[in-house]
Amino acid sequence: MSVHVALIRHGQTDWNRAQRMQGRTDIPLNETGRQQARELAEQLAAGDEWHAVVTSPLLRASGTAEIIAKRLGIEVVLPCHDLIERSFGDAEGLSPTTALTRWPTREYPGMEGHGAVAQRGQRALNAIDARFSGKRVLAVSHGSFMRHLLAHIAGTQVADMPRLENATVSEVSATDDGSWHIRSIAGAPFVPPATRPAAELDLSG
Repeated sequence: MSVHVALIRHGQTDWNRAQRMQGRTDIPLNETGRQQARELAEQLAAGDEWHAVVTSPLLRASGTAEIIAKRLGIEVVLPCHDLIERSFGDAEGLSPTTALTRWPTREYPGMEGHGAVAQRGQRALNAIDARFSGKRVLAVSHGSFMRHLLAHIAGTQVADMPRLENATVSEVSATDDGSWHIRSIAGAPFVPPATRPAAELDLSG
């Protein structure tokens, strides 16, 4: 029986508000982020039952996961290192505009490669499936990581994936043959990029 996974982007941090690139820099939730997590927890509590919560080890993700788990009455929040955000190397702490000025190709020194992000995302999902087969699992992670993972599942470019706002939910499920299917992205039904109107594509990278 397949697992159903809700990929959740963490709540807001001060660096999100200031539009600074976070990557692996461990910035905690701000009060807006905590409120976003509380509101999302209420939405999740009003729907179908969830059986487990796993999270990136970074504070902004684990803080979001703890708020949700407490509201849903799920005691254990399991850390999963493979859910951690992509490293942006030397660009962390900068605004995207400043980073692009310094490195016009967006190849930031020390940055984790596209393929590596997708591979560990796939590994994270497979580990969740192996441990929670037949269950409904919440996985709290990060925007760039999730866009890479979703693009990998869809077999498309990261630029085809829409921006994921804080505290949004994208749902995927495992199929009987071990592959993965995207059910929704940021709360909206998934439309393959080839059939999506061009005006709706996010080309920001």
